[in-house]
Amino acid sequence: MVSDELRKQAHDLDVTVWVGKKGIGAVTDELADQLQQNELVKVKFLRAARGSDDTDSLAAELADEVDAELIETRGNTAVMN
Repeated sequence: MVSDELRKQAHDLDVTVWVGKKGIGAVTDELADQLQQNELVKVKFLRAARGSDDTDSLAAELADEVDAELIETRGNTAVMN
């Protein structure tokens, strides 16, 4: 139930973190900072970041790096709490 409520809140959020060709290591600090200030953060995985990996696996890896909960992935975008 909580995840459904968070998904509804995330619907209108703007993307505030973009993962590019430098990979997830380049955004971990920024994401961690944003998660301290906001309940939800929307992350966009650009084509250069994905390479041969899928968004789900990259989002899960990034969530583990910052000790966050992955709420959902949709397309090339993930929502974390």
